[in-house]
Amino acid sequence: MNTTTSHLAQAILSAHAALALGALKTSKSFEPPALIHQGPTAIKNEADAEVYQAAHQACLALDFDEADADVIASAWQAQTQRTGQFDATQWPTEPEDFGLRHRTDTEAFAPCPQQLGLYAVLPDAAWVGRLARAGVPTVQLRFKSDDAQAIRQEVQAAVEAVRGTNALLFINDHWQAAIEAGAYGVHLGQEDLDSLSEADLGAIRRAGLRLGISSHGYAEMLRAAHCGPSYIAMGAVFATTLKRMATPPQGLARLQVYSRLLRHYPTVAIGGIDLERLGSVLACGVGSVGVVRALVAADQPEAAANALLARMEQVGPPAY
Repeated sequence: MNTTTSHLAQAILSAHAALALGALKTSKSFEPPALIHQGPTAIKNEADAEVYQAAHQACLALDFDEADADVIASAWQAQTQRTGQFDATQWPTEPEDFGLRHRTDTEAFAPCPQQLGLYAVLPDAAWVGRLARAGVPTVQLRFKSDDAQAIRQEVQAAVEAVRGTNALLFINDHWQAAIEAGAYGVHLGQEDLDSLSEADLGAIRRAGLRLGISSHGYAEMLRAAHCGPSYIAMGAVFATTLKRMATPPQGLARLQVYSRLLRHYPTVAIGGIDLERLGSVLACGVGSVGVVRALVAADQPEAAANALLARMEQVGPPAY
């Protein structure tokens, strides 16, 4: 890494240390902090490659994986080209710098509310009905089974369970059963997305179902956005014991820059969120908060739901 690249990389690290997941790692080749200039610096087109290299190196030191580091570095390069200057303090958050497609494209899935509110992820139809009747505005059936008949029955039961309530029902993974039962929408993880063909996605779209997609970082967010989903979920925000995660908890600092980038999309933050953490999560600008254990492990789930709903009402919608 040359002196200029090292200087820019260290400036980024110094300005955005809060985005690191662990102890901040710095390279011996970086310039000492005393030499850092944080602020706009005019930069010529031939220096664009140095911006990419510096941002890429800084992102790796901030614990972003290779795929995300590449996405961020490319966005930083695009931001520098667009503005005509490099500014280490300005983490890229403009959709155009990431090549983020607009949700209004004709290939987009049916829209859902920008603020889905409290979003309960539940293990069976009985739980779905219980929380829907408690006033939770968005519910998801995450029913795990290899029995196709049991899946169809549980999905149909969940659709029936929300009938007569205002709850919007998403079905995790089982998209064919969701279409057959007439559910409001489907939620897919990145692994689920891998298993679907364009024809499968087209079938969900033609059926009018809303589509939510999980993401765990920049590369997955862009992949999700490419499908034109109804919403994008971001997580895990905090550590969770409910499922084994391939990526570490992302934390509040990252959630804030993620939600800023996706501000034109409905977004859902999920992973280890409870009443105590709810306010700080909402302050990051997300439109919805997904909860699991905060409800299903509560002694009084309806009371827990009411407390979460009251807190969300108190905080209000995101500022952007």
